[in-house]
Amino acid sequence: MDVTIDICEAPAGELDPRPVARRIGLILLATDHTSELDFRAMAPGEGLGIYANRLAFENPTTPENLRRMAPRLTGAAAMILPGADLDAICYCCTAASVELGDAAIADAVHKAKPGVPVITPSLAARAALHALGVRRISILTPYLRDTSRPMAGYFARHGIEPVNLTCLGMANDQDMARVPPARIVEAACATISPDAEALFISCTALRARSVAAEIERRIGKPVVTSNQASVWLTLHRAGLTDPIQGCGRVTTLTPPDP
Repeated sequence: MDVTIDICEAPAGELDPRPVARRIGLILLATDHTSELDFRAMAPGEGLGIYANRLAFENPTTPENLRRMAPRLTGAAAMILPGADLDAICYCCTAASVELGDAAIADAVHKAKPGVPVITPSLAARAALHALGVRRISILTPYLRDTSRPMAGYFARHGIEPVNLTCLGMANDQDMARVPPARIVEAACATISPDAEALFISCTALRARSVAAEIERRIGKPVVTSNQASVWLTLHRAGLTDPIQGCGRVTTLTPPDP
C-alpha cells in the first residue's frame, strides 16, 4: 500500500578521504586457496583494506599455462576498486612471476593502476634475501621439474646462487595447497644444504608461511616463503612498517629500497 511520509534530507557533511587508511589489492589465480588467508593472517587488523580479484588459470602448472595469464593481468587489476587508487598490488603467483618477469607484470598492472607499487612473490623473495644478507640458497618447490628449473635461473640472474633445488613433482596447484604443513617441514629439512645460507620455499599455494619459523628453528638458517615475503614487502610498500612476529626472521626486518 502507498504510504504518505515526510522525507527529510540530512547532508552527510564532510567525508573521510578514504573508508580505510591503506588499501592493498591482490591478483589471485582462480584456483588459489592460500594467499588470501596468509595476507589476512599477517596483516594488521585495523586501518587496512585488502581487496582481491581472481583471474582464470588452467592446470597443469606448466610454463606454457603460466604464460597464458599475461593478457589477463591488466583487466584483473582494473577490476580492483575501479577508479580508486591503491597503496600496493601483489600478483600472487611465484612461478608465473618468474616465467613472465617482474617488470612485465608491473607494466601490465600499471596500464590499469598507474604508479602503484607492484609486488610479485619472486621480487619479494629477492628483497627478503637481500634484507637477510643472503647470497647462496637452497630452493624447495612443489612443481614439476620443467616448472622448477626457471626458478634457479631467476635467482642466479639476480646475483643469488642456487646451491641445490628440490621439487615435489606436482602438476596441480590445488593439490599443492593440500600438502600438509608437517610434510613441508620435513621436505624443507631434507632440502637445506650445508653450503646454503638460507632456504627459499616457492609457491603461493603451499601452506609454508605458517611453519616458516618452525623450519628456521630446525635448520638454524633463515627461511623465506613466497607468501611470507609477499605480505611483508607489500605491507612495507603500502606504508605499514611494523615488524611481524612469528612468521620467520625476515618479517622483523626492513626491506631494501625499491
